[in-house]
Amino acid sequence: MKLKNQTTISGFFLLGMTDDPELQPLIFCLFLVIYLVTILGNLLIILAISSHSHLHTPMYFFLSSLSFTDICISTTTIPKMLVNIQAQDQSITYTGCLTQSTCVLTFGGLESCLLAVMAYDRYVAICQPLRYQVILTTDFCVLLVLLSLLLSTGHALLHTLMALQLSFCTNMEIPHFFCELAQIFKLACSDTFLNTLMIYSASNIFFGFPIAGIILSYTKIVYSVFRIPSVGGRYKAFSTCGSHLSVVSLFYGPAFVVYLSPAVTDSSTKNAVASVMYIVLPQMLNPFIYSLRNREIKIALRHLITGKPFLLLCH
Repeated sequence: MKLKNQTTISGFFLLGMTDDPELQPLIFCLFLVIYLVTILGNLLIILAISSHSHLHTPMYFFLSSLSFTDICISTTTIPKMLVNIQAQDQSITYTGCLTQSTCVLTFGGLESCLLAVMAYDRYVAICQPLRYQVILTTDFCVLLVLLSLLLSTGHALLHTLMALQLSFCTNMEIPHFFCELAQIFKLACSDTFLNTLMIYSASNIFFGFPIAGIILSYTKIVYSVFRIPSVGGRYKAFSTCGSHLSVVSLFYGPAFVVYLSPAVTDSSTKNAVASVMYIVLPQMLNPFIYSLRNREIKIALRHLITGKPFLLLCH
């Protein structure tokens, strides 16, 4: 097969969810609605938190950071897909593809780290309530978010710099709706053993630590909660974790299916559909999960939309 050096590649072709032209308008409308709901929902969460001093606490600071990350992930993938469908042009430049892949890895990694940080926040709130304000100071919270961003960016750039060394064949078609790094590696004609080894090793370490942190935090939370004598006290403690656990399950569950199930990884169509479950839907559903399960967020959103005083709505 004829090789194309990475310096001469004009771009790739994103095949999207399906090659059936009759389904393209339906997919366009569906993803447009998903994108608009995602942006509006997460933006409302950010505005509700920022406009009420009552919500200027570590938990809601991390939630607003998560909402901003969700907006970034969706904006990285969905608009390009919509443009391609509307223009009936599946192409994406080489630079654009690697940039998109880097952004997906960066914001996906940041979301993973933020979920771990939010688990730590719940651990401190439940297990060490008297020291909550002392431990989770404003500076420390900002530091945790910045450190998460730094680590996720470094992780993404590591894979992107290694991808720059690859040579590609004449087949430049990516059977996906965005530039997933694993799919890019499959198009390479040069040896990708080191790249594949790195992506699985580094990803297992990078995503393994947040998962371990979440499990450790909730192990200690469960242990502390079951020491509470009253059933009402236990329920109240657990209820503050419900939204976070729902978001964690929604994010990690489909991701595990995509990367650990042979039936999914071997099928391009199944892989693309499964990827929607962790790169598109969680970002849209997160605002609903927090607004439906959190009374303070519901009140703040109602105030933001209707303009009624926050304190009156609290009674």
